Amino acid sequence: MSLEFVDTNVLLYAYDPADPRHEKAVALIKRLVAEDAGATSVQVLQEFYVNAVRKMGMAATDATVAITRFSNWPTFAPAAADVVAAARLSQASQLSFWDAMIVHSAAEMGCATLWSEDLNAGQSIESVTVANPF
Repeated sequence: MSLEFVDTNVLLYAYDPADPRHEKAVALIKRLVAEDAGATSVQVLQEFYVNAVRKMGMAATDATVAITRFSNWPTFAPAAADVVAAARLSQASQLSFWDAMIVHSAAEMGCATLWSEDLNAGQSIESVTVANPF
């Protein structure tokens, strides 16, 4: 089974029981864990930590536990060349740099699916198809 890349927003919703997308996010993550199919990136882990603590009010220790769990998935750690590739993808695809880095990370990991709410569902970029779980 191929890996499926999970964007930050999906992880955040899984940790916010008040959010209406919570149950679907949890179900997706449980499936990915059961199938050993989840993938992420250093960028996603960073974004999760900052947003969980600052915007959701999660305790820093709890956010650290969460990113530790997600770091058990295959995790893309970009090098300088990946930053350049994401910048080029941003220009070519008219994506924000950060979205381009997410797409590039998923592509580099060989993920066919990118679970995100931030991009257009059904859109294929660099052999990665965006899917919105909500």
